Amino acid sequence: MAHLSPQELLDRLATLGIPAETVEHEPVFTVAESRPVKARIPGAHSKNLFVKDKKGRFFLITAKDETPIDLKRTHEAIGASGRLSFGSAEQLRELLGVEPGSVTPFAVANDAEGRVTMILDANLMEHERVNFHPLVNSMTTGVSREGLLTFLKATGHEPLILRLPEPPAELSQGSQAPI
Repeated sequence: MAHLSPQELLDRLATLGIPAETVEHEPVFTVAESRPVKARIPGAHSKNLFVKDKKGRFFLITAKDETPIDLKRTHEAIGASGRLSFGSAEQLRELLGVEPGSVTPFAVANDAEGRVTMILDANLMEHERVNFHPLVNSMTTGVSREGLLTFLKATGHEPLILRLPEPPAELSQGSQAPI
C-alpha cells in the first residue's frame, strides 16, 4: 500500500475539519538541531520514539520535546511486555512510512493494519497547540490538541494518554550543599 505524501496528509487534516498551519524549514533530525526552528513556531513541540517490546508489539511514543523519559521503566506504564527497544529503520518505513528523523504521530495514518499503539505524553497534551512533522522533517505542522485527537481516532489509533516515567533524579539535584 502506498504511504501518504505530506500533501495528502494535509488534505486529510482539512477533510477532517482540522485547522493546521504548516511551516517549511531546513531538515532537522534531532531535538537539539530543531531548537532554532521551534523558536519561530508557537505551541508545544515533540519528540517521537518508535519502540517495540519483547513480543514484537510496536508503540509510537510522542512526548513534549524536552520531557525526560526513563525508557527502562516506560514498558510498565504503557503495558508492554518487557523492556523496550527501538524499532529499526526498516520497520519504521514499513509500518509508518517515514524515515528516521521524520517520526510523527501523523504517520499512524500509514499503519492501516493497526500494528502500532499510539502513546501520548500527558505533558504534551497540556498545550493548546501541538506541532509535528507532516511525514517529512523539512516542515512542521501545528494543530490543536483536540485536532490531533480527532486525527488519531480517524486513523483507528485511539491514543493512550499518560504521564511517562522520568529518569530518577540525580542525588545532586535538590540537595543543598552546606555553605
